[in-house]
Amino acid sequence: MTKAKSQEGTRATPGHLHVPEQCLAVHEVLSRVGDKWSVLVVSALGDGPRRFNELRRTLGSISQRMLTLTVRALERDGLITRTVYPTIPPRVDYELTALGRSLLDPVKSLGEWAVQNRPAIQAARQRFDANGAEDDTRPHVEAAE
Repeated sequence: MTKAKSQEGTRATPGHLHVPEQCLAVHEVLSRVGDKWSVLVVSALGDGPRRFNELRRTLGSISQRMLTLTVRALERDGLITRTVYPTIPPRVDYELTALGRSLLDPVKSLGEWAVQNRPAIQAARQRFDANGAEDDTRPHVEAAE
């Protein structure tokens, strides 16, 4: 029986180096745009500016509080702008910034990938669950170099 090697000898190949600053950047961005509501707000604003209640109707089941938190976070990250018009009652429009518009293609691509691959993922989950993997007591071993 061969004992698994520890990771201390893991080699990095050019183009696959672990750079902590880049990992942090990816983590921060995915934390923002990886949640359900942010992706839907960005997608909805892809058609142009919308008012708060128009966004809320478009998104369906989002609460007023969750939409408020989501648009604030997207505004803070520079992905949308909030414009208040001095009318009675005040009119507030939300619109994608150039940075926010640059996110539309990756979000669309990820959405298309998810739709295309959902059946395969569901089938893999069923196979995994059918094998009792949630009760799996086998040790997870790193691949040998």
